[in-house]
Amino acid sequence: MRFAFLLTVVVASLQASLHAAVLPEDRADVLYHRYEGGGMEIQGPSVLVRKGVAGRVSLSANYYVDKVSSASVDVVTTASPYKEERKEKSVGMDYLAGKAIYSIGYTTSVENDYDAKAFNFGASQDFFGDLTTLSFGYARGDDTVRRTGDALFEEAAMRQHFRFGITQVITKNMLMSLSHEFISDEGFLNNPYRSVRYVDNAQAKGYGYQSEIYPNTRTSEATALRAGYYLPWESAVHVEYRRFADSWGIEASDWGLDYIHPLKNGVELEVNYRQYSQTEADFYADLFPFQNAQNFLARDKEMSKFNSSSYGLAANWEFFKDRAKYLDRLGFRVAVDRYSFNYDNFRDLRVSVPVPGTEPLYAFKATVTQLVFTAWY
Repeated sequence: MRFAFLLTVVVASLQASLHAAVLPEDRADVLYHRYEGGGMEIQGPSVLVRKGVAGRVSLSANYYVDKVSSASVDVVTTASPYKEERKEKSVGMDYLAGKAIYSIGYTTSVENDYDAKAFNFGASQDFFGDLTTLSFGYARGDDTVRRTGDALFEEAAMRQHFRFGITQVITKNMLMSLSHEFISDEGFLNNPYRSVRYVDNAQAKGYGYQSEIYPNTRTSEATALRAGYYLPWESAVHVEYRRFADSWGIEASDWGLDYIHPLKNGVELEVNYRQYSQTEADFYADLFPFQNAQNFLARDKEMSKFNSSSYGLAANWEFFKDRAKYLDRLGFRVAVDRYSFNYDNFRDLRVSVPVPGTEPLYAFKATVTQLVFTAWY
């Protein structure tokens, strides 16, 4: 979740890259989101306000809340269920200069045991008769990690994210983009509460626990190819493929397909499908042979080999067009996505077995729901 915080900052700073030289519309969004699955519940509101100034500047401000309640498989096997709240605030500015847009933003995120601050900037420029758009972005995040119940524990992490992209109009109905990201992390990069297990015949279950130990540096790269095609009946298809690799030995790939279909009276339907798979980190193991078996130790299921798939349905409705002097239109969106996660070498310790390492493999399903109300003005 905390890495996603910095990633969100970069993506937000570059949203204009697919529509270079056009500032975002003035709007206000109110969002409610809910994630439920794998023993975790995450929910909360978000409010975004964007306003243009003098036709060249667009200012934005966002307030976002995550309320987390966790009794996940990691938590119930090594700790106690917990609740926490994360509050995120961000401000941004887009500046239009000819065929270029320059973006800048600042975001803060606060939890009871984790603080994060991130600065980002980006730019996009049209070329060749506005058929080609080049974009780049940079973000830096500085995090402070604490541990509840341990007043002396405080660690720092620094994250940098570079992004480059090109978008090309292929035909009047087809648009393609290629992007590459480079991410550099250093400092305290693991969860201070998480443990690994190792064989210990002196214990009743046949294994004991010790704290995870991660490297203090990580570099990763990702390349994505995306395409959009507008069909003759005014629908659209979007496809995406992405490859990822990092210095910890993880390699991943994912692809997705979206279909958007307009109906009558301003209603639009979306259907999507995603597939994702990854290898495990070099220092990951579900069960280590003995205590301090190697320099680095991880048993986070997100560091293991696993695959996931998702499918979703969304409906958008725009209404109340040109009905008020200071209001352009209103919009409402509801989206539901269903996820399935299957782990190849992470076992469910809630099930007791005579021989450690023979527990059933872990799997779970999750549902993500979003409700968004938008006013354009």
